[in-house]
Amino acid sequence: MSQHAALPAPSLDDFEAIARAAWAALPSLFTRMAGDVIFRIEDFATEDVLGDLGIEDPFELTGLYSGVDLTQQSIADPNAQAPMVFLYRRPILDEWADRGDVSLGDLITHVLVHEIGHHFGLTDEHMDAILEGAH
Repeated sequence: MSQHAALPAPSLDDFEAIARAAWAALPSLFTRMAGDVIFRIEDFATEDVLGDLGIEDPFELTGLYSGVDLTQQSIADPNAQAPMVFLYRRPILDEWADRGDVSLGDLITHVLVHEIGHHFGLTDEHMDAILEGAH
């Protein structure tokens, strides 16, 4: 039996609180540059999102960035939609329970940085460096 089996699963509100704490712990240069990113916590991605990404199993998607990344934005073509990061609670919980080697807060931080990294057009190496700065 998993060490987490007897514990109640964190709610959507719990996830939002963890994500906000993770955001606050990230390097301030990173969060200032990200600007006004909206966080959405949902149990799973919608069928439309999964279909658009060609993903059949909803547990395979832990997060998603929605918006125009900074490398593609233009003053001549303003983006009316604020950038959003979706964190998918059930797939994150599933990965956390399966791994057992990372705290839930660290996993949420990892997903959050990865998705915000898309906003900046960052490579995985850049995102790893940011994660190192959060510890």
